[in-house]
Amino acid sequence: MKAGLEEAARNTNRSVARLLDEIVAERLDAAGQENEAEANSQRRLHARVTRFLGCIASGDARRSERVRELVRARLKRRRAHAR
Repeated sequence: MKAGLEEAARNTNRSVARLLDEIVAERLDAAGQENEAEANSQRRLHARVTRFLGCIASGDARRSERVRELVRARLKRRRAHAR
């Protein structure tokens, strides 16, 4: 691998260090683009999920805290309707 790097550096009139710096910089740029693509994908998924989550989370956010009150009111309505 070292010999290959040295040969590539000679062929392009660069030092091995300079060639390695360029190789690493290119790889990091490519990784950054991949990360950006992944971030975009995640944003799209979150947007899609949010539409459906709205269906689940819509309504009374404190419903579970008010369950006793809601059940009693519903039973009262049923009893009144049954009479």
